[in-house]
Formats: sequence, C-alpha cells, structure tokens
Amino acid sequence: MKRLMRLGLLLTLLLTPACSNPQPAGTDSPAPASSATQVVSTSAPPAAQNPILTGEPLPIGSYDPGSPVVTDLWVDPANGDDSANGLSAANALRSLDAAWRKIPMGQALGTGYRIRLQAGEYPAETMPNYWESRYGSYEAPVIIQGEGSEAGQVILQGNVNVFDSRYIYFENLSIITPGDAFHCERCDHLLIRNVIMYSEAAWELVKVNQSQYIFIENSDLGGAQDNTIDFVAVQYGHILHNHIHDAGDWCVYVKGGSAYLRVEANEVYNCGTGGITAGQGTGFQFMAPPWLTYEAYDIRVVNNIIHDTEGAGLGVNGGYNILLAYNTLYRVGSRSHGIEVVFGMRSCDGQPGDEGRERCQQYLDSGGWGTTEVDTGENHVHIPNKNVFIYNNILYNPPGFRSEYQHFAIYGPRQNPASSGIAQAVSDANLQIKGNILWDGDSSLPLGIEESSEGCQPANPTCNALQLRAENAINTLEPVFAEPASNNFTPVGNWLTGYTGYTIPEFVWELAGIPPGQFGNAVTGDYAGNERDRPSAGALVP
Repeated sequence: MKRLMRLGLLLTLLLTPACSNPQPAGTDSPAPASSATQVVSTSAPPAAQNPILTGEPLPIGSYDPGSPVVTDLWVDPANGDDSANGLSAANALRSLDAAWRKIPMGQALGTGYRIRLQAGEYPAETMPNYWESRYGSYEAPVIIQGEGSEAGQVILQGNVNVFDSRYIYFENLSIITPGDAFHCERCDHLLIRNVIMYSEAAWELVKVNQSQYIFIENSDLGGAQDNTIDFVAVQYGHILHNHIHDAGDWCVYVKGGSAYLRVEANEVYNCGTGGITAGQGTGFQFMAPPWLTYEAYDIRVVNNIIHDTEGAGLGVNGGYNILLAYNTLYRVGSRSHGIEVVFGMRSCDGQPGDEGRERCQQYLDSGGWGTTEVDTGENHVHIPNKNVFIYNNILYNPPGFRSEYQHFAIYGPRQNPASSGIAQAVSDANLQIKGNILWDGDSSLPLGIEESSEGCQPANPTCNALQLRAENAINTLEPVFAEPASNNFTPVGNWLTGYTGYTIPEFVWELAGIPPGQFGNAVTGDYAGNERDRPSAGALVP
C-alpha cells in the first residue's frame, strides 16, 4: 500500500489550459433531467507532477470535453448500498458495477452520466466484468470520475475491459491490479486523464484496438511484461504528458494501421526492446480498412524525454509520414542501438482457422499488404517505410555507457512474395535524419550502415554516410544537462550556443483511398511549454 501512495503523489491538480478539439456533428442534445448536473469545463484539467515541468501551457492542448449535462451516480464502497438510487452522496451505491448497470445499454444516450467514485478501494468483484455498449456522445458522455483530491485515493482493484462504447471518460482514479489493467476494443472517443495504472504481472498494461479518437493524458502508467501502451488499428488522438515506464518489451508502440496520432511531452523510461515506436508487427486480420498497407501513418513523436531503454529509444517499423523530432534520449540502446528505422512485419496470425484467413484474403484483394499464411517466424511480410523524418533530437549516452553495437539500425531492401502486394520493401525511402546531436561511445562506434546490405547507401540522396556526418553532430558536441541523475534534462551552460538545427519540411500524401493526414510539421513549444524561437535540439530549450 505504501507503494500505491507513492504513486498517488505523482498526480496533483496543476493548471494546464485546455483547447478545443473538433467533435463530430449530428449528435442529439441531452434531455434535461431533475437529477442532472452540468459539468463545466474549466481551464484546469488534472496534470501529472514532474520536477521538470514549469506549469506553462503544453505545446498541444488537452482534449476538451465541453460542458455536458449529466446525471450523477454516486458510489461509496464503505457506506453505500446497492439498493439505493445512487442519485446523491447520502443515497450512494456500494459497487461500481451497480452504477454501470444504471446506464442504458445498446442505445444512444439522451443524457450523460457521471459515476462519482468516493475515496476508497473497489475490489474486482464489485466492478463490471465487461464494460459494453454504452453509446455516449459529445453532449452526453459517460464519465467515471474519482472524487478524491488525488488519483491514488480511488483505487480500482480489477481490470477495466471496455467494448463497443462511445465517449467514455476515465478521470482522477487508479487501476492497481495484478494483471492487465485496461483494454478497449471498438471504442470511439475514449479519454484517460489523471489516472494511475500499475501492475507487477500485466502482459500489456493498456491495450486499445480497432478504435478511434483515443486520448491518454497526464497519467502515470507502469508495469508490464510486454508493453505499457499497445495501440493496434487506432486512428486519431494523442498520448500527451504522461509518465510511461517499466515494460519488459516496448513502453509505447502504435501499429497495425494506426494513424493521425501525436505522442508528445511524455517521460518514457525503463523499457526493454524499445521506448517509443511507430509501427511494429501485426496479424493482418486485426487491421481495419482502409489502413491496410503501412503499420503506421501520420505519427508525430515530439518533445518526449526517453531514458534507460535497453533497445532503441526511438523507432519506426513500417511507417509512412512519421516525424521523430525534438526528443531527448539518455542511456539508450545498451543491448542494441540508439535509433532504428527498420521493417514492420505482417502475417495472418492469432486466428489460424478459416475466419482469420478469409479476412486476410479479403484485405489482400482490396489492396492491402500481407499474407494468408500463419506466422512461423520466417514467412512474414516485410512492411516498408516512406517519408520518415528524424530531426533535432539529442541522444546522450554519458561516459561509461554506450549503445551496444551502433548508433542507428537502418535496414536494406527485403524481398516479399509477389502475392503479398508489396514485392520489395525498403526502409529508407525519403528517410531524412538531420539536426540531431548524438554523443555515444567513441569514434569506433559504427553508424550502423557500413555494410552494403544495410540502408542509407551512397546512392540514396536523402540518407547516406556523408550526409549523416555532415548534417548531424555525431560525437562532436557533448550535451550538458542540469541534473540527469534526477531526470532533469534541461540544457545548461553554453554548449548549445550557436547551435541551430534544421527546419522540418512538410509531408506530402501520395496514398490513394486513405484519408490524408496533416502536412505541417512545425513544433512551436517544448516539453515544458516554453516557446521554441529556433530549431534547437532536444525536448527542452535552454
């Protein structure tokens, strides 16, 4: 319990202005009810406490929930009674499950609902077994809100498994469970804000698949044997201003046709295979049309602090229009390399029966890239990259620590079966790596492209050995941070004086049949909300 209280202290109510996000039109206005309460959207949503943060506005706004009208349902695990009506604190329900069952299922809600959880512990048997088919709207959402002054005061002790639900918001609470903490499938407009999730035995802490408009903000998420955050076929949203940590594999990846996502101003640490990766590998049948070719589209990973990863701090595995910019990496790549641009992988796995193979064949017939073969470890399809921009990052491995083998991993071409839809895959098409400061090992550490079988060979006009050394500071400029041992990576001293990175060009969109993403790549603020007046490197401006 003391460990949980320490986690709870990470989350307080700091001032972070919200800005508006466009919402789909066409939803009905909620009908007034005698027990309804208007939720007034203020400019002070919860935010994670971090000694680096200044409290200034973030460079990207939080999700704005508006001012919906809701019916309050009160839950008090110590003094409530499930036979009560739950409409006031004096008539609180005892269990979260009883409150959830009062929300109409399988129909568009005419009014929103806010479940107001009083401070205390909520055992797994008092929680819904399956959070299914609640159809909120922007005007009438479903809000599960802890009433304590800190997220650690309301503790859910079972996993949250959401399916086919719209406009559902989890705020100001903790999910502390021995297994996987949170799963959402076929969700539309999910908000996780000011939430602690922790597990010592989860396989994946937060898993979201086949969903759209997913927003994870100002939360502390840690503990997974595999991945802390795993997005598969998720389009639109952001992962903003969180602490994401302690994963045996990746801390964050967004894959399986995920698109239009921004991963910004997070602290990511203690990861195994990698820190933050756009793309990876997916079973073909788990993807969603029309995003059936690349693993990731239009992903921006900016202003993050990533430290203590055994594998690459940043990676792209099968991405199109991917920006990795203004991140600070520290003590990364101890078992491999610092940054990777490699292939995504695809097979038809997880459902080896007829249903899975039929869907894989349908996706192939519609122009997707993949196979109907179940993965054996050797027959997967390689998914290429195109338009990957890696600009103005700092990678600092201090003396006594270095990447195990090389600075970069950039793979050379791979052949796929003709039936896959993508006969040859290349990882470095219009790959641009500029303005980065790398201090890692000594002059003997390879770039990672020395072999002719690797990518970025001399014939590549945008990425080759001469270009990498000319347009990046590789072991020529040693960073100096305020207190890296305390995770304060603010640059100090004059080592960055006069250093100017590169202006990031806009993306283009050449994919027919897939909605285009954003073209502009300007990053006007830093990790702490300070203005960037020039393209200097790293997550924090001096």
